[in-house]
Amino acid sequence: MRKSLIAATLLASVACTAHAQSSVTLYGLLDVGINYDSNIGGHRQYSMSTGNLAGNRWGVRGTEDLGGGLKVLFVLENGFSLVNGRLGQGGDEFGRQAYVGLSSPKLGTVTFGRQYDSLNDLMYPFVAAQMWAGYTSAHPGDVDNTDASNHVNNAIKFTSVSYGGFTFEGTYSLGGVAGRFNQNQVLTVAANYVRGPLTLGAAFANAQDPNFSYFGNNAASSTTGSNMGSPVYSGYASAKSEQIFTAGAAYVVGAATFAVDYSNTQFKDIGTLPGLPATGAGGDARFHDIEVNVLYRVTPALSIGAGYNFLKGYGVNGATYNQGAIGMDYFLSKRTDFYAKAVYQHASGTDSTGGRAVASLNGLTASSSQSQAEIAVGMRHRF
Repeated sequence: MRKSLIAATLLASVACTAHAQSSVTLYGLLDVGINYDSNIGGHRQYSMSTGNLAGNRWGVRGTEDLGGGLKVLFVLENGFSLVNGRLGQGGDEFGRQAYVGLSSPKLGTVTFGRQYDSLNDLMYPFVAAQMWAGYTSAHPGDVDNTDASNHVNNAIKFTSVSYGGFTFEGTYSLGGVAGRFNQNQVLTVAANYVRGPLTLGAAFANAQDPNFSYFGNNAASSTTGSNMGSPVYSGYASAKSEQIFTAGAAYVVGAATFAVDYSNTQFKDIGTLPGLPATGAGGDARFHDIEVNVLYRVTPALSIGAGYNFLKGYGVNGATYNQGAIGMDYFLSKRTDFYAKAVYQHASGTDSTGGRAVASLNGLTASSSQSQAEIAVGMRHRF
C-alpha cells in the first residue's frame, strides 16, 4: 500500500511538472448569416451562408517549454461549413493550418507544414475583407491573395522577432517533384513596421505552376485540370508563374482607422502548362489593384466601415472591376457579435476568358451581367 502511494505521488508530481511546462488549447469560431445575392448565374438568391466575416474553424494549439526561452509549438486547424457540417478547403481534415515548429524570444519562429503565406500574415491590416468586410469584399477573385484564399503546403516559414516595430517573414514551399526542383515552388517574403498610430507593410510572392501549387493544393484539387474558378483569371490557368507585389499603410486618427493597399499581380508565360485555359497564350496578364477603406469605432462595442476597390487588367486582357463595401459590427460580448454588410461590384471590358467581363464577387458564382450585389446579416461566436 505504501509503495502504491509513493508511486502515485511520483506520477502526480511528473504530471504537474509536465503541465507547468506545456499547454494545449482548444479554440474555434462560428459564423452564420442570411444572404441576399442579386445575380447568381442569372437569378436572385436568398440563402443561409457561413463564414461571412471569418471562416468557421476549430483547432488545437499547444506549446512545450524546452528551457532558455525556447519552445516547441504546433497548430492543427480545421475549416468547415456551419450550415451543412462539411469540411472546408476541399475536404482537407486540417485544411486551414497544420504545422509544428520552434520559437525563440531572441531569434524568432520557424514552422513546418501547411500554412498561410507571408503576404497574408503581414498585409492583412490594410485590407477590408480581412478586418471587417468578409470574403465577398476581397479584391475580385482574391487575385492577389490578400484575403488568404490560397494556403501553402510543404511550407517552411520564418518569422522574426520585432526590432523596434520592424518585423520580417519568409515562407518557402518545396515543390516535391522528383527531378524538377523548381516545379510547384512558392516563395513569399514580407515585412511591416508599426510605430504608434502608423502601420506600413510590403510583400512579394512568386508561385511556379500556380494552377497546381497556389490554387490547387487540397484534396479536391485537380492534378490535370484547371483549379482557377474566378473569371477574373481562370483563362490564365496555363501560366508558368504568378508574381504578386503589394504594399499598404494604415493610420489611426482618434476612433477612425484609415487604410490603403496597392498590389500588382502578373500571370506570366501563359500557355506553358498544356491542356489548361490559355487566353493570350505566349503573353503575360497583369492587374493593378488599389483599395482604400476606413473603420470607425462609434463606441467600444459598435463599429462601421466603408471601402472602395479598383482592379484594372492589362497585358492580354482589359477588364476593369469597380467594387464598394459597407459594414457594421456590434459586439454583445468579447466573444459574440452581430453584423451586417453589403458589397457591390461592376465589371467592364474583356476578362481572362476572352469574353465580356461579368461581375464576380469573391467566392460567389459569377453574375450573368456586369453587376452583382450581396447583402448579409449574421452573427459570430468565438470559443
